Amino acid sequence: MRLSKHEQDMLSGKYGWPRRFAMEQIVKVGDFFDAEDCVEVAQVHLMADTESLGEDGVLFLEKLAGYPLEERSVKVPTVTDPRGIDFEHYKALGQSEGQADLERRTIDAFRALGVMMTDTCINYQTIMPPVLGEHLAFGDTGSSIYANSVQGARTNFQGGPSALASALTGRAPRYGFHLDECRKGAKIFKVDHAPRDFAEWGALGGVVGRHMESYWDVPVLELAAPHRHPTSDELKHFGAALASYGSTALFHMVGVTPEAFDGNVALIDDPETMAAISARDIEAFIDAYWPDDDVVDVVVFAAPQLSLMEISEVADLLDGRHINEKVALIATVSPEVKSAADRMGVTAKIEGAGGMLLQGVCFYQMCAREIGEAKGWKRLATNSAKLVNIIGGYGYEPVLAPLERCVESAIQGRLVR
Repeated sequence: MRLSKHEQDMLSGKYGWPRRFAMEQIVKVGDFFDAEDCVEVAQVHLMADTESLGEDGVLFLEKLAGYPLEERSVKVPTVTDPRGIDFEHYKALGQSEGQADLERRTIDAFRALGVMMTDTCINYQTIMPPVLGEHLAFGDTGSSIYANSVQGARTNFQGGPSALASALTGRAPRYGFHLDECRKGAKIFKVDHAPRDFAEWGALGGVVGRHMESYWDVPVLELAAPHRHPTSDELKHFGAALASYGSTALFHMVGVTPEAFDGNVALIDDPETMAAISARDIEAFIDAYWPDDDVVDVVVFAAPQLSLMEISEVADLLDGRHINEKVALIATVSPEVKSAADRMGVTAKIEGAGGMLLQGVCFYQMCAREIGEAKGWKRLATNSAKLVNIIGGYGYEPVLAPLERCVESAIQGRLVR
């Protein structure tokens, strides 16, 4: 890789061991992907949950935090993905003091590095939205695909050490979706069915994702006319599911996303035209997650965290009602949305109905298997296609349903179709 004088100085250790470690990491990744040089990144979104970090990861962060401030502090604005502990509710969820202590140590170490503990996967909605053409180093798949696709910024999926290296240097290797040639559409989908709710938008993402053959496949979607322009939350659910099912970091939606807004999306030389996606395809995707019985243990709204609009809808559906004693209801939001929900009375409606509103966490990043074993939960209902794709690996039986039916299932104490 070609390195600037400043990058060479960081690599040589001139600015301390933390930046030397970071540049070594960047060069290793860049060499693997044949990057010619680095790009300067405007911001970093860092995966930071303790389930992924483990004791060794936290010890490494604490080692970095022990260096002098001028050697350890991040060089660009750096924000965090959801944590694994809500300190107000962790005991009620069966999480241990050991898990909480590890979380506290992680927070202290990140703060010592100058990382902003935003604890959110929807930083593009609530913190600092990226802009067209801006280079980033984002870790969460949902935030990466949204930034790439909806906002036209440029990032690859950055693993934890890689994103941390970008934070300490302000650099990322120039490969993949930082490059024009990698952003060209490869598979073209015509969508004949207009999704009616977040679950269907997620299901659409899942259907498209299952057709992706590699990280480098970029889908192009043509929405059948007439079609209402999708909202930020709808695109959020679609992109999060597409990234989860397809390991996909970028999509183009003709007439919607910036690199396809005028219909002249750049394509590879021989793009593949896929079969049209119909209402039956969406229904079949959702039906595959429905069981033969109506048992439900927990309803979860998460993955991604909910916007203020989404959580307000949940609260309105619960207002004046009460969740069945056989079922738990959990919703996760960013700290910023939680503050607004408290102020606007949204939290009071949810908690008044017996629900639990968690801040700064996402359910599958909270040692979900241990929570399920502690609480005796098995059947989980959600309107998030991303969550149903993930949570089965933690021992749950997921069910995908619209938000309203999820809430009604919690009220009735049984799955409502």
